[in-house]
Amino acid sequence: MRNRDFRRLMGFRIFTILSYQVVAVTVGWHVYELTRDPWMLGLIGLAEVLPYFCVAPFAGYLVDHLPRRRLGAFAAGGLAITPLLLVAIAAGWWQAGTPAIYAAIALTGCVRAFLGPVYNAVFARVLPREQYVRGASLGSIVFQSGLVTGPAIGGFLVGWAGKPVAYGVAAAFAACAAAAMLRLRVSEPAPQLQRTPIFASIAEGARFVFGHQVLLGALALDMFAVLFGGAISLAPAFIKEILHYGPEGLGILRAAPALGAVAVGVWLARHPLDRNAGRILLAAVVGFGLCMVGFGLSTAFWLSAFFLLLSGVCDGVSVVTRSTIMQLATPDHMRGRVSSINGLFVGSSNEIGAFYAGSMARLLGLVPAVVLGGCVTMGVAAVTAWRAPELRTLHLGKLGLGKRD
Repeated sequence: MRNRDFRRLMGFRIFTILSYQVVAVTVGWHVYELTRDPWMLGLIGLAEVLPYFCVAPFAGYLVDHLPRRRLGAFAAGGLAITPLLLVAIAAGWWQAGTPAIYAAIALTGCVRAFLGPVYNAVFARVLPREQYVRGASLGSIVFQSGLVTGPAIGGFLVGWAGKPVAYGVAAAFAACAAAAMLRLRVSEPAPQLQRTPIFASIAEGARFVFGHQVLLGALALDMFAVLFGGAISLAPAFIKEILHYGPEGLGILRAAPALGAVAVGVWLARHPLDRNAGRILLAAVVGFGLCMVGFGLSTAFWLSAFFLLLSGVCDGVSVVTRSTIMQLATPDHMRGRVSSINGLFVGSSNEIGAFYAGSMARLLGLVPAVVLGGCVTMGVAAVTAWRAPELRTLHLGKLGLGKRD
């Protein structure tokens, strides 16, 4: 943390997360107020993930070939446009319904495709290799801190100041992220004299990931766990139909998993994982599934929040381990493309998981959908342990380091 550019990078990270989370809480409440339909909450995730899927491979290519700092500032500026559009809708300045809200969220999906690749590529330029493990833990703490405070801020603003104010604050956070990225002073990789054609370059990154059993196993494990265990997207429905709380309660539920992840991130920053990291990762995913089952069966607000807190502890272990594996295993000249593939695996799974959860809630009901998702998550961990033995026996100290340019 004595590294000034690392602190600025952490500022970029937390401000983008705060902006995104305030919008996520506010727009979920906004849409449910308009529709009273949990399936419409799932469509929020679908509206974001479809453009994300389309843009992410090209975003990774651009991050590997263009100035990363400028791309990061451009993406953060784009992140501010969505809440500004939603301010106009919520305040009644633009008479539009839910389709316009989904269109605004689709813009977030496009610009968010750049945020992860930029962060991961710049991360490797501001820290030496020997600090990657602790840096990943600190990055996870900052990320999860944003997930704690963002929903709490969003829920508070919606409850006490209204949706337009909440959206306006989200736009201000995005502007702060752009400023933090522009203040970074970091070396860029040397430009390539002969550039591989764009589609061949994207395919090269995909071949690297799919040919690396440990990296592929970690990404797939996290993707399917989030996909099937994404009960948090149904929190607005649980708040209104089962737990009978207001928007402040929604902020607490959205913040609880991140609070648990922050706690475990602090521990891992002081006690980094090394030996038996693969087994610990698999056990954490099983624990995450159990917590989702407990959340689905609970009818008491604070017990539900407790299960989500424990799920955050398990997810925090998974996030730090996966981030460390990706940083150690990826060559510097491929970080943008590999990070984009990571986003397709993990980042998009949140939105697809929201759509899956909303669809299953409509078919089965809220509680059966969440319980089933938790059980499937535990099954995914068992299959991954069987199919990826190198991940099961992973010791981080034996994982090859990526090369700097």
